Amino acid sequence: MGLGDNSERRDVVAFYALTAFAALIYMLPQAWIPALAPLRLALLTSGLAAGLMALRRMGRAEPLFFDGVRGVALLCFSGLALASVTWSVNPEVSRFTAIELLKLTAIYLTLVNVVTTPRRLAVVCGAMVLASIVTSYGVIQTYLTGTPETLVEGYRAHWVEVYADPNRSAMNLALVVPLAVAFLARKESGWLWRAACALAVVLAVVAIVTTYSRGGFIGLSVAMAIWAMREQRKLRSVLLGVALALGLAVFAPKSFWARNETVATFHEDASAMGRVYAWQVTSRISLDKPLLGVGAGSFRYAWHLYAPPQATRAYVAHNIFLDVIGELGWVGLLFFLVFAGGATGGAFEASRNPRLGWLARGLAASMAGYLICDLFSGYILSSHLYVLFGLAACAQRIARAQEAEESANIPEVKGRLLAGLEGSNNAA
Repeated sequence: MGLGDNSERRDVVAFYALTAFAALIYMLPQAWIPALAPLRLALLTSGLAAGLMALRRMGRAEPLFFDGVRGVALLCFSGLALASVTWSVNPEVSRFTAIELLKLTAIYLTLVNVVTTPRRLAVVCGAMVLASIVTSYGVIQTYLTGTPETLVEGYRAHWVEVYADPNRSAMNLALVVPLAVAFLARKESGWLWRAACALAVVLAVVAIVTTYSRGGFIGLSVAMAIWAMREQRKLRSVLLGVALALGLAVFAPKSFWARNETVATFHEDASAMGRVYAWQVTSRISLDKPLLGVGAGSFRYAWHLYAPPQATRAYVAHNIFLDVIGELGWVGLLFFLVFAGGATGGAFEASRNPRLGWLARGLAASMAGYLICDLFSGYILSSHLYVLFGLAACAQRIARAQEAEESANIPEVKGRLLAGLEGSNNAA
């Protein structure tokens, strides 16, 4: 009993540490309080969660859950990144990228082993929604107080660390909007929590607008359309979607729409042409090294070897799938597609669950929108991506466990009914 109690305590602490990590990737307290920077709180909480999860498994002699085919695919993907050090054009960068990817893989596996109940899933998603308010505020504040010298391209808002890139700010904030709307549309949510979710949605949308991210806008639009179409209360979901669209149309500045219209004239847009050049580089890498690529994290370092003469500035791949092809080849893409496709399919499967579907539909919409964003801004090393995919995998596992429990209870219920009928007949 003592060992069991210790294991349960470790499991609870691991869950709280994991929830703190999910919030910290949005809050970035070290940006507000520099004295916290040496503590590396995100690494500390994620490491604590992973360590306690492993201790609990060992304490109960339970095997680690690797999440089936998609979990194995992620492990193979990380292993391939580590092996790419041997053929990389920049072994040092590939080694760093592989180590970071292994950390993200550990976070994913910790999620699927710790977030095992609907309440835990809702708490982690809620923590991300609430923490996103801090990120949105940081981006908006930069926009309001910034100058052409401090804003990206002279007018695009950003924040700090991972959010220093306007595109990453937009896509990571777009991720939480469907989750917040799912909480907002649920009758069981209290008025105070609904107010917090409404605030998170409004601030996130405003922050996305100030980033002028075309990919972020498209991803958010697709995510909300998917959520509205799949939500059971069609009228309420459509009204929420229309309200969001009207707010965007009314309050977004003309310059925001003007930048989105440049998609049709991309050859005149330096930013858009950077993407075209990056895709050309990917094509040439794939022709030269189709199976294994140039090494994890080495895309920009191989730029000068494959870029056309006019592309003098090295860019990232601007598409996560092309980034994988360029850095880890078609072998790496196969592993990544199995992982990403399995997690996305899991979220959509869980969205049909009568008890968990309300949140799973928000997750499914977030994943669809995030992958759309990744078609324009590809980043293999993204904590948000692996947390989101991990939560989707958790939703599927929880939904399946509920369905299995209900199926197991059906024969028992039938047996009790038959016994009751037989008893009634005998009494008669």
